[in-house]
Amino acid sequence: MSDARLSVLKTYKLYVGGKFPRSESGRVYEVTDSKGKWLANAPLSSRKDARDAVVAARKAFGGWSGATAYNRGQILYRVAEMLEGRRDQFVREVADAEGLSKSKAAEQVDATIDRWVWYAGWTDKIAQVVGGGNPVAGPFFNLSSPEPTGVVAVLAPQESSFLGLVSVVAPVIATGNTAVVVASERSPLPALSLAEVLATSDLPGGVVNILSGRTAEIAAPLAAHQDVNAIDLAGADAELAKELEIAAADNLKRVLRPQPADAAGWSAAPGIERMTAFLETKTVWHPTGSLGASGSSY
Repeated sequence: MSDARLSVLKTYKLYVGGKFPRSESGRVYEVTDSKGKWLANAPLSSRKDARDAVVAARKAFGGWSGATAYNRGQILYRVAEMLEGRRDQFVREVADAEGLSKSKAAEQVDATIDRWVWYAGWTDKIAQVVGGGNPVAGPFFNLSSPEPTGVVAVLAPQESSFLGLVSVVAPVIATGNTAVVVASERSPLPALSLAEVLATSDLPGGVVNILSGRTAEIAAPLAAHQDVNAIDLAGADAELAKELEIAAADNLKRVLRPQPADAAGWSAAPGIERMTAFLETKTVWHPTGSLGASGSSY
């Protein structure tokens, strides 16, 4: 009996609304490693794919934002558990994508899983940090609490295919937003594999939608889309970021510009800035009423 086996090549697909469609255009593009060796064909997303992803994200927003923060944390932690189980696969993919040794790629993957756990722990704590009671001169409770912005378009970093990706996606969904993610143009495979983890976790379909292809081509309709509430430009160069920011102004999108820390790498402690960037503050006034016949109040 021969030991020879046929190669079983993987067909990467988009992740939209909890499903794995091919691009509606039928297009693909070649993904190569740092030495130019062919790795796979990835879907080349079209403007129609981008619009479909926004529809899926909007449909999922009500349920995801309405879930308890504790429940969101449980779901995100479940994703981290599954990433840990597929650690070896991601080490190989990150090593190929970024031209790293297996040991360096393993460090990146471990840091990525740790970061996902870190954001999972913040889901039910961020409200205490950025919200609270406000002192007012009158018989009122005055309470400020954070609420998610809505549908967020996320341009993933170009050079950090996994750690950078999770560093921009996890904070968006941890706070109750839904996301349309444009994967790294040069190294999309870790992002497309992350989609397989998300699909088999408890994360509802449509909370994260992942597109691959030409960043500028996909980002343009997202920046101009009237049902996208915010955009993270982490994966855009200076010229593209300026164009997208102009397009985003049409419906007053929140825009997170590329940060100097992004260019320096993604290994630094993330802080809470990427969570607060896509939160709105709701302030509620409520009369305290009075207690007893004396008319005393709180």
